[in-house]
Amino acid sequence: MNVFVNAALLGFIPRGVKKSLMALAPVRRVRAAVMKDLGLPEDILTFVNYPTRFDDRDTQRALKGSSIACPPLKDYAWRLWDYWERHLDPALKIDHSLKGTVAGKVVLVTGGSSGIGLAAACKLAEAKKQILAFAKNGGRADAQVHAYAVDISDDAPTQAFIGWLNDTLGGVDFLINSAGRSIRRAIETSYDRFHDFERTMQLNCFGCIRVTMGVLPGMVAKKKGHVVNISSIGVLTNAPRFSAYVASKAALDAWTRCASSEFADVGVTFTTINMPLVRTPMIAPTKIYANVPTLSPEEAADMIAQACVEKPVRIATRLGVFGEVPHAFVPRVAQIVSNTTFRMFPDSSAASGDKSGKPKLSAEAVAMQQMMRGIHF
Repeated sequence: MNVFVNAALLGFIPRGVKKSLMALAPVRRVRAAVMKDLGLPEDILTFVNYPTRFDDRDTQRALKGSSIACPPLKDYAWRLWDYWERHLDPALKIDHSLKGTVAGKVVLVTGGSSGIGLAAACKLAEAKKQILAFAKNGGRADAQVHAYAVDISDDAPTQAFIGWLNDTLGGVDFLINSAGRSIRRAIETSYDRFHDFERTMQLNCFGCIRVTMGVLPGMVAKKKGHVVNISSIGVLTNAPRFSAYVASKAALDAWTRCASSEFADVGVTFTTINMPLVRTPMIAPTKIYANVPTLSPEEAADMIAQACVEKPVRIATRLGVFGEVPHAFVPRVAQIVSNTTFRMFPDSSAASGDKSGKPKLSAEAVAMQQMMRGIHF
């Protein structure tokens, strides 16, 4: 896609007004952020409407009467651009690999016992050699992953370990909040199970915030640091039967947005990953997931690596973003669609108390499963 911008269109704005606007710090920061996201140097703005003339009259006179002709610029311009990208682009001197990002840094991963946290810790260890991981059940996930048995839903041991970490290693450079639990149970079968909401919120939201607030002072002091929070696609789609889980992740998302606004000017950045369904032990009790699209833990770890390298504000699949649109523009329709799928798929055997362990699916539910298999883009 090509977009041609004629800077003369902005000529109606007096020069003094433009100069005054650019003197405002927020305006300069917004411009710098936009140019950074586009991958363009700010100097390029000087040449948006730069008067350029390619004069080949002498060349044409020299070639007159010969079989040699000067080709149109569009036929060879790409070669000039290709040469610049391969040899002259200043970005070539920057190591954009995971190793170049985390080497020599202190990286802390929560939820390192299994699933996404374990895969992320091992992925990062390939680049950094040594990774710290909070694993509630303890154990060593990998020879290069130092696992510590810390339950982040418990304040005292968490604060004690973070204090030791800050004193011994000088704080954390990258924090990956992967610890979490999921409960798939309809609200109508949860009237006497309020503790489900309490324990889910305690770990998924309060636990992650507890660890983050423990390492933030050190990041602020160094004026650098990055926090990656593992959220869920369910926050975008408001998935039925996940009220406890989605509520806890939505609360973490909201807190992250507030925190990113407060720390944007001190070098501390945040990324929220609205992770799609991942094939981990957490989803194993729900048997119907055997026929729905899932990512592998390694694929989820790749998304976390991307978050560490590129530091975007949010990472979400196109399917997740598409699912968010109806709730924003046609909420009533979104409710009807969600309610239809809610009635179509039953509670898991564990949630409903069914001892048989076999989910009872309607023909429509089976058809939808088959239609959606492999779709997690």
